[in-house]
Amino acid sequence: MKTIDIHAHVVPQSLWKAADARAEWHGFRHEAGEGLGTFVGGGMRTGFTSPKVRFTPEERLQDMDAQGVDVQVLSIHTPFFGYCLDAAQGRALARDVNDEIAATVRQFPARFSGLATLPMQDVKSAIDELEHAVTRLGLKGAELDTQVNGAQWDEPKFLPFFKAAEAMGAVLFYHPQPQNNFLRERIPRHGLFNSLGVILDDAIVTAVLICGGVLEACPNLKVCIAHGGGPACYAMGRLDRGWNRLPESRRTPQPPSAYQRRLYYDTVTGSEEALRFLLDRVGAERVVLGSDWPFVPWHPSPVTWVQNLKSLTQDEKDRILWRNLESLLGL
Repeated sequence: MKTIDIHAHVVPQSLWKAADARAEWHGFRHEAGEGLGTFVGGGMRTGFTSPKVRFTPEERLQDMDAQGVDVQVLSIHTPFFGYCLDAAQGRALARDVNDEIAATVRQFPARFSGLATLPMQDVKSAIDELEHAVTRLGLKGAELDTQVNGAQWDEPKFLPFFKAAEAMGAVLFYHPQPQNNFLRERIPRHGLFNSLGVILDDAIVTAVLICGGVLEACPNLKVCIAHGGGPACYAMGRLDRGWNRLPESRRTPQPPSAYQRRLYYDTVTGSEEALRFLLDRVGAERVVLGSDWPFVPWHPSPVTWVQNLKSLTQDEKDRILWRNLESLLGL
């Protein structure tokens, strides 16, 4: 049994080295405190719920073995995208992170693959860095926030980026920033900014990519949405109704539901019922294993969780656990 996890975060070792030296890291600074302390930057304060964010690659491999995960696809922990920086600083952060992820992949090529981070505040720089990451570093694509400093992904300035990613065969993995979620201001109670706000952001970016015509313009674009796409597939009937009611605002020749099977979605859905609903809407060939390592507790592991789901067939489990990602990432 092979198992491949597309949703596994990295807090760069270079950031921890800067913190230990009491130095700034690309606009972020460390404040000592309870546990691993807090990083401040980009208008956010980021603490950590898991000590695993300081794991070395070797420690990470031990944890993967315990969870039955053969391969992790490494990507930056989202507070450190660095979109808030100027273009030059953003390029420097991205190159630092991407070089480190690529070095880990080279050291353990049978156990790790990687996704780049990009300076999306400057589209040309982002295209250049994606090309460098894919063609020179051997990374498989990029992890992206669900917005870029308030700009949405269907804005015309991003189309050249999507065209470039499509031409490269790069995989784009969308993951929102919990620390920058809009529910923090609306209702900071009950942890809703994370439990609910994050998946609403997933649904918004799914709808934007579909309704905004990005998937129509780039039919071979490879996109995966974290957390099962949130409630996006549940809302397709409403999106279709809007498409039918407002023909003057259409940017696609087909209704939104016609495009939901062009995307991939990970398994971080929160329940078997939600995952089953997703599978029934998009097909088992579009769902892939995710863990949100190391921030979601799994008992005992995300792999065992999928293997024990009674509503899934063995073929569906095999597709989710490894077959889909082996094909999508070319592993």
